[in-house]
Amino acid sequence: MSISPIRTGSTAGNSSDFMSDYKDLQIDDQWIRKQRGTKNQVDLFRPCHFLIEKERTLSGSIEDIITIFLTNRECSFSCLMCDLWKNTTDRTVPDGAIPTQIEWALQQLPPARHIKLYNSASFFDPGAIPPADYSRIAELVKPFDTVIVENHPLLTGERCLQFARMIRPQLQVAMGLETIHSGVLHRLNKKMKPEDFRNATHFLKENGISSRTFILLRPPFLSEAEGVHWAKESMHLNRELIAVWSFPHGQATEPWNCCNRLDTLPLLNFGRWRKSRNMGSV
Repeated sequence: MSISPIRTGSTAGNSSDFMSDYKDLQIDDQWIRKQRGTKNQVDLFRPCHFLIEKERTLSGSIEDIITIFLTNRECSFSCLMCDLWKNTTDRTVPDGAIPTQIEWALQQLPPARHIKLYNSASFFDPGAIPPADYSRIAELVKPFDTVIVENHPLLTGERCLQFARMIRPQLQVAMGLETIHSGVLHRLNKKMKPEDFRNATHFLKENGISSRTFILLRPPFLSEAEGVHWAKESMHLNRELIAVWSFPHGQATEPWNCCNRLDTLPLLNFGRWRKSRNMGSV
């Protein structure tokens, strides 16, 4: 597979490609954090956001799914394209805070069969979600059929299995592959290689846990056409192991989601960047 070079300067195409001006810059945790502003004020015992929306499930049907955006400690990874740090804390939240957030949000929402517990970090980072809260979380999600959490591939291990054994619903783990373009993936500061992602999906599959994959539509440093090409290429990595692909656009358009099923894959039209009503959103 050929690797297209990261574009620079006048080849960027338009002003939105400003990241291409940093081709010689060392993009690391320190540089990324210096570009940030201040965090929003958050309540340790309330989620920063919650909602219910339609989404295609693993069975292929379109159903309601609850998403709760939990308030917890900032992610230990500082990815270039991520702004989720804005609604996080600097320290681990107290034991009991996460279940309180979940319980409160569920009281505000109508019932559904599926729930996402997204936490602007990795669910299985003990500094983000205290393992002491797993048992109470398991009680709260007992009515659901599916629980989806987000996690970094490098933190996908024994804690996943511990939590999966504690809950009644099926566990699905969402992980950000972003792109298999090695130059771009490195500069996104994900601190992983495609092999790490492959190992994590294999681990989950071997233990009966499905996976959801985030692939960026046009990451920084790529043109629109290159973004389409590399999104397609990225889908081929572990295609047989991934249950759901999710496609956030690098320019902050609404994300797409589709299941790894032959009857849903044709719904993806990478040439038009339009959100299909048949696919639902992430």
